[in-house]
Amino acid sequence: MGANEMGYPQAPWTLKGYAFLSLHLIDIAKASPFIPVELAIVPSLPGKTLGGVYLSQYTNGSDLTYNELIVVAGLVNWRGTIGSCVSHIYVDNPDSVAGGREIWGLPKEMADFRWESGESGRVTVRQGDQLLCALRSTGRFSLLRQQFSFPSFSQQNGSFLLFNSTAQANFGLVKVNLDIPQSAPFGRLIDSPPLMAVSADSLDLKVDAPRIVSK
Repeated sequence: MGANEMGYPQAPWTLKGYAFLSLHLIDIAKASPFIPVELAIVPSLPGKTLGGVYLSQYTNGSDLTYNELIVVAGLVNWRGTIGSCVSHIYVDNPDSVAGGREIWGLPKEMADFRWESGESGRVTVRQGDQLLCALRSTGRFSLLRQQFSFPSFSQQNGSFLLFNSTAQANFGLVKVNLDIPQSAPFGRLIDSPPLMAVSADSLDLKVDAPRIVSK
């Protein structure tokens, strides 16, 4: 897949590496400021929606190599389609920033990532002097290699976009210690312990081109 003159490949992007995902119940009142009013927040429990934190490292064989931190503010419904709503997203490759913003309308920003002991250790993400989050994983209960797809919504130039991501990986249940200071931009959003956390080894992720669902 060739890169355009801006340096990033056209969609879809194929990304290979490993990742962690922690799922959290989020107060709908806290999620609301980060979700466009046109998208209906889907409750998981009374007053709560399901969000999460995703940390990944995309390595050799990827269309772009970079690290990524994604914060999902909640699940949303648009005319019968349920998907995730990304409120914050950080990477360490400027081409990923440009592609994320221009193709998918995602609010990507630059940050610094430090991985210790690879996929089984600790990752720390900072933006300047601000700690965004630190995750340490312990233990792992391996599951079978599986594939699943999930839709996501974004907004660009006044239009809502919908795009699908398909992940295939050797998944496992893990325990994580997640440190997110309240001073982080999403610190008051992700303020509860994870409901559960999974790791994804030998991750093969495909992020499709978006389609406009509303102007």
